[in-house]
Amino acid sequence: MPPSPRTRFRRVTERLDIVAAAVATVAGLAVFVVSMTVFAYHSSNHDEGVYLLQAGLLLQGQFELHAGDLAGAFRPWFFIEDGGRLYPKYAPVPAAMFAVSMALFGEPRVTLAAVAAANAVLVYVLGSMAFDRRVGVVAAALFAASPLALVTTSAFLPYAPTTTLNLLFAVAYLRSVRDESILAAAVAGGAIGIAFFARPLTAVLFALPFVLHALYSLARPISEGDISISHVLVRRGLTAFVGLCFVGVTLAYNARMTGSPFVFPYEAFAPRDGPGFGTRRILGHSVDYTPGLALEANGYALRYLATRWFVAGPIGTALAVVGIALTARAWLGSRRTNQPGDRSFERITGLLLVGLLVTVPVGNLFFWGNYNLLATMSDPTDGLVSQFGPFYHFDLLLPLSVFAAVAVIAGWDLLPTLRRRIDATLSPRVGRVVVAFILIGSLVGFGVAAAAAVSTPLDRNAAHADKYAAAYEPIETTELEDALVFLPTPYGEWQNHPFQYLRNDGGLDGSVVYALDRDPDEDFAVLDAYPNRSYYRYGYRGEWTPDADRHVTPKLESLDARRGETLAGETVVGVPPRVERATVRLETDGGSAEYAIVEPNESITVPWSIDRDAARFDAIETDRSVRVGEHDVVVLTVTLTQPDGGTLTYRQETTVRTDADGVEAIWPPERSVCPLVTDCGNEGTYLPDDPDAHREGVFFETRLESRA
Repeated sequence: MPPSPRTRFRRVTERLDIVAAAVATVAGLAVFVVSMTVFAYHSSNHDEGVYLLQAGLLLQGQFELHAGDLAGAFRPWFFIEDGGRLYPKYAPVPAAMFAVSMALFGEPRVTLAAVAAANAVLVYVLGSMAFDRRVGVVAAALFAASPLALVTTSAFLPYAPTTTLNLLFAVAYLRSVRDESILAAAVAGGAIGIAFFARPLTAVLFALPFVLHALYSLARPISEGDISISHVLVRRGLTAFVGLCFVGVTLAYNARMTGSPFVFPYEAFAPRDGPGFGTRRILGHSVDYTPGLALEANGYALRYLATRWFVAGPIGTALAVVGIALTARAWLGSRRTNQPGDRSFERITGLLLVGLLVTVPVGNLFFWGNYNLLATMSDPTDGLVSQFGPFYHFDLLLPLSVFAAVAVIAGWDLLPTLRRRIDATLSPRVGRVVVAFILIGSLVGFGVAAAAAVSTPLDRNAAHADKYAAAYEPIETTELEDALVFLPTPYGEWQNHPFQYLRNDGGLDGSVVYALDRDPDEDFAVLDAYPNRSYYRYGYRGEWTPDADRHVTPKLESLDARRGETLAGETVVGVPPRVERATVRLETDGGSAEYAIVEPNESITVPWSIDRDAARFDAIETDRSVRVGEHDVVVLTVTLTQPDGGTLTYRQETTVRTDADGVEAIWPPERSVCPLVTDCGNEGTYLPDDPDAHREGVFFETRLESRA
């Protein structure tokens, strides 16, 4: 006896649920692998370090760092400094999600995988609600395969986690409508309330179509004279109440961090960084954000989403357009009622998805962040958009995926009809060949387009991964324990910008503590605060830029603080061929002294010393000394000059501190070798362990010891 239609339906449903679970599992695994490989040292979007440090703070029961007078040495990127207190400009919700897997597994990337899997499952559920399970499965696969979903979810950024909350809200709200569930109504309110806490504008734009539906569902019965709407009012009211409770939590958090419930931390960091038109500003970057500029920037963002960052690029977007057209034709071609058993619920779900295609793009016009994604608006390979896509439009992946899935399923359903027509016109054999050709060609073409769309941003981010791997090599190969590491400041006095991987814990007392290499008094203050640690200085040769192809040569050297009544030093430098004279110069904030050497030999030896009063050249007939301040940098340069005027300068900078008992120096000094100029910064960093890094005849040796 053949199975009944109900049994067959149940079996198909179970199989589709299994397929959806498989899609979600693959999505989670793919994100985990990409995060572990392409983003092993994090990305060029330095927001990641903010969220991970914030997660570490939450695990220690803190919202902020307490650095006291050393706040300047420990200030992380996008943290507000307030009287020794450092707190992030971002809300703690995404960080809390990362902290969960840090606490449970010791690996925050588990959260990224869970978010990817959850998003796929929720898209499957929504697609099934709007149409059927087949559409849901395909929609989940299209969502997960989109470059925007794969790449952005693989980094510690807030967009995919916030979308998880938004999708959960949508599922719960629709369940409360369909099943008249009080619990689902409460879950919906909680999900969108937490999403608001995470990213207020994102949550509002996503929720707006649902809010309009809620108001309509209350207003329509009243307009028709039906006053028995108490059950609907209770559910909608519960959703609103729970959501507003979390809005209250958001305002309470604002009050705790900024002192005012209506001043968000991002406003405390940059008051002109929020939504709106006019002058928008953050740090040294500002623009007059006009409606015209908003339309232009968002137009480019949407274009790049449609052509590069949705699955298979323009092919996937074309499928979504076809799916919307097919859905509209189906809606317009039949009259629906609101009686139980009809398909009005599916129509409501579909309309809400269409609503997102309006509210998300229109709402984003008011936020200048979309302009900032585009370093060059007409160039999709430049700026953050080239690596992560238009992530402020992340929620558009939901309707695009669902409607593209509608077109895919419609095409699949047409194949039997097409074959029957070919069979009747030509022959069954020709019908089989044509259908097979269409199916295989479509799959191959779509697969190639999808792979190309994904591979481009992955390759671009992988280039940054190679750059970071090279830069962090000495950190990775050195066993650092109970260490204090001074870091350079290529982008200003910020930690984790760009070195996100070198991150402190919430108590600033981890096995390794990172501090910015700053002025002498500030560096010594850090040393005094961490007296029993091993000291290191991390540096590099070259210029650090956002360009993934411009690598630096890293250097990690052990430091110690040397002290005595007098510190006697000796510097020996190599002299390349064709040098006719040398100028030796000693300089501090208190002045300078120098002497010349005519036709130097193959090396120059410079004896020098420092005491609490002065730095001086030793073994020189006349007194050549300069005054040394309480905190100072003693700069010794040896400039070699060739007959044609070309120069090569050896430069060493020794950070010192003086008091009544003598002098203290951080050793070894920072050393550089500079062609043509006397100070070339990191471009000329001397690498004693890499002789091939410098021209023939160049070497730079130093020593320092206490002399009574």
